[in-house]
Amino acid sequence: MTTAPTGAPERRDTSTGSADGPARRGRRPMTAGRRANRAGLAFVSPTFVVVLVVVILPIAWTVLLAFQHAKLVDIQGMGLFGNWTLDNFTQVFGSAGFWQSLTTTLLYTAGGTLGSVILGLIAALALRKPFKGRGLLRAAMLLPYVAPVVAVAFVWEVALSPQYGVVNDWGRRLFGWDDPIAFLSTREYEVGLLGVHFEIPLALLTVIAFECWRYFPFAFLFILARLQAVPDGLEEAALVDGATPTQRFRHILLPQLMPVMALLCVLRFIMTFNKFDDVYLLTGGGAGTDVAAVRVYDFLTARYDVGAAAAQALVLAVSLMILLGFYFKFFANKVQEES
Repeated sequence: MTTAPTGAPERRDTSTGSADGPARRGRRPMTAGRRANRAGLAFVSPTFVVVLVVVILPIAWTVLLAFQHAKLVDIQGMGLFGNWTLDNFTQVFGSAGFWQSLTTTLLYTAGGTLGSVILGLIAALALRKPFKGRGLLRAAMLLPYVAPVVAVAFVWEVALSPQYGVVNDWGRRLFGWDDPIAFLSTREYEVGLLGVHFEIPLALLTVIAFECWRYFPFAFLFILARLQAVPDGLEEAALVDGATPTQRFRHILLPQLMPVMALLCVLRFIMTFNKFDDVYLLTGGGAGTDVAAVRVYDFLTARYDVGAAAAQALVLAVSLMILLGFYFKFFANKVQEES
């Protein structure tokens, strides 16, 4: 038996495994980064599929329908492409009341957004300090937001009814109203103040009030959570320096709340701009409350015109994008700097 001399190169046996040897040498090793990327894709894939099916595909189909002749009776046999036209947008922009409905939508959105945020701020400030029964009162604040919209809309209709509503009954007893007021069916109502008579859009103001009442708990939760995070030392130092409650709110609390309130205004603006169910349940879009979302529904159900309804929805989405772009361009940076 002979042994190889010391220092001689070792001979490798390549007689076995010659078939998979080159393939094994050519395969890239699985690094920790690649394994993490694959795991991330595996976790994200179900969410991406859900978003694709539920959000992206319906939006893409709505855009395609907006540029086609699409009636409800023909929708089942239609293809994705064909019958391209701009008549839907001509019909939308040329229809009676389109620009008025857009103005009504802006007024309804601005009023509902500002009102709900201001009411949420007042409620959060009132329930910030501990007192007996505060937990129960905080829970009661959430009732308008968590209650079914059909139920609360019916309660408002009954309460505001000119025949048997409790609001008109209180108005006659406490304020001496001569005639009952139809809050949900009166477009213009004449009001006298200090000898000056002017008309107010009563039905629109009523649905704005409903919007503020129903969604102020949403702002209340956000603002209260931010108030709880404000350091107590800031207010205590201001109190020692002799600052009044108004000064403490303006110079201590308000700068702390500005980012949250700006975010709330954006979220509520988006939600209210597309709001349909509240207005439709209360007034059906009549008496000067014909917002754009109700017009989309009318195009679809009254005219059975899917293409025109899709075009109206697309115009509504583009208008919202322009308004949000205007906000982020001119106001978002300013709010961040002030905060």
